[in-house]
Amino acid sequence: MKVTILQRDIIWASPETNVSRADAAIDSNPGSDLYVLPEMFSTGFCTEPEGIAEPLDSATLQWMIQKSSAIDAAIAGSVAVTDGDNYFNRFYFVHPDGTVQYYDKHHLFTYGGEHLHFTAGSERVIVGYRGVRILLEVCYDLRFPVWSRNHGEYDMILYVASWPTPRVEAWSALLRARAIENQCYVAGVNRVGSDPSCNYCGGSVVIDPYGKTIVECEWDKENEATAEIDICQLDAFRKKFPVLNDADR
Repeated sequence: MKVTILQRDIIWASPETNVSRADAAIDSNPGSDLYVLPEMFSTGFCTEPEGIAEPLDSATLQWMIQKSSAIDAAIAGSVAVTDGDNYFNRFYFVHPDGTVQYYDKHHLFTYGGEHLHFTAGSERVIVGYRGVRILLEVCYDLRFPVWSRNHGEYDMILYVASWPTPRVEAWSALLRARAIENQCYVAGVNRVGSDPSCNYCGGSVVIDPYGKTIVECEWDKENEATAEIDICQLDAFRKKFPVLNDADR
């Protein structure tokens, strides 16, 4: 399976502009099975979502559905949404057949006040897509390995993020750790640019189960990278070196 990670410079609170630019980036990288966008790719990371969060039937989600169908590939990325009386940091995974699955961010970023306005999700979500089982995670979730522990039920983790520059060394180290300890592929997609609170330098990468980098985006620049996910190779590695069989339960 071919995965393209899209490291974006997100324009603050401008869904139409950000979606248009994401659309062009996908068109410039044809032929992948899955395209992954950063956290809150349509607006930028907002801890105060009033007036910024999008409705459940937003134009952003409709674009994801229509684009996915048009290119016969899945599109994934998180969006700030209003659902009833609650706000969620919702990670959508849109299939080419129009099926929409989502994960609501579980670990809200209390340091930045995300917990004051958003509601935390309570369930892990694993998506099955073209022979790959994919765990959906959002940004701050990366710091909590128990939440992402692999009990043999997934092959890859997607982390979408707005991870600021001062803590980017932790981002890079923890992505590699999650791949090694869970014996899986990891794709981490971070943004670049700035918003009213932070600066971002990227560090988007796809890592193999050995902890080796397959592809990475250029730092401090809006760009894309494509990697091949080889499930046969992963299965062979797990059979040869069955680490997960000895994991704590």
